[in-house]
Amino acid sequence: MRVWICIGSSCHVRGSKEVIETLTGLVKENHVKAEIELAGSFCMGACSKGVSVRIGERIYHVRPEDAKDFFYEVILKEAERCG
Repeated sequence: MRVWICIGSSCHVRGSKEVIETLTGLVKENHVKAEIELAGSFCMGACSKGVSVRIGERIYHVRPEDAKDFFYEVILKEAERCG
């Protein structure tokens, strides 16, 4: 499953680097590197509420301080559903 994380200027200012670092660490820590691929993307057109993260056709807005919860509550569950 591919998870797209916006690295455009607006999301960068909102903390995309921290979100990427957190998610990368959690993918390794949970041994799901084969199931979850993190990828960068430029503007998704939805940058007003936080860092844009897209899984499939759905776009989420993630703040750096919520990235860990987002990983466990959304990404892992979606990966299990797809896998």
